Amino acid sequence: MGIAAAAVLLPALCRRGRVSGRTARFALGYGLAVNELVWWVFRYSHEGVHLVNLPLQLCDITLWAAALACVTLVPTIVEFAYFAGLAGSGMALLTPDLWTPWPSYPAIYFFVVHGGIVVACAVLAFGGIAPLRRGAMWRAFRLLLAYTAAVGAFNAIFGTNYMYLCRKPRNASLLDALGPWPLYLAGGAAAGLALFWLLWLPIRPSTRASPRA
Repeated sequence: MGIAAAAVLLPALCRRGRVSGRTARFALGYGLAVNELVWWVFRYSHEGVHLVNLPLQLCDITLWAAALACVTLVPTIVEFAYFAGLAGSGMALLTPDLWTPWPSYPAIYFFVVHGGIVVACAVLAFGGIAPLRRGAMWRAFRLLLAYTAAVGAFNAIFGTNYMYLCRKPRNASLLDALGPWPLYLAGGAAAGLALFWLLWLPIRPSTRASPRA
């Protein structure tokens, strides 16, 4: 509930000029980056670096996309962060795949990072800071497919399961309703495109606010 409230209230405050959009986006961008680096120090000091724990999951790439989008406002990065970040992190928050029980640090990190992505993307898109361009949905989806193909190739070479391309997560998820492997991959792509379309509806160019960096 706190994440949802922040994702609604902070963009509204930015849009009305109650909170500086520049301050909000820099705080979110650098906050996401610092939080991730702290996590890397914690995780890799405990686990070491191995093929199976590299930062290659979808939420890993969308985290850095969201951070860069906040700091740079590069349109293509903003588009990818908005669509892939909200779709991926939104689903992760609805069906969390926690490594350790709450309130351990890894569990807290999970909600902080996914919640941070959602709030950052909402602020950019709905706070009047970085309106999306026409065709943004398709550009973002092509980038997602390209990244998925690259991760799939990595999985095939090294026997890993990043982005759950080779098998489903242990916990319940949307993939459970999409059939066995490899059918759920096509179903997942279709579901992803549907989510992208739903995310496109409220931010189409005809409804854009004027930028407020």
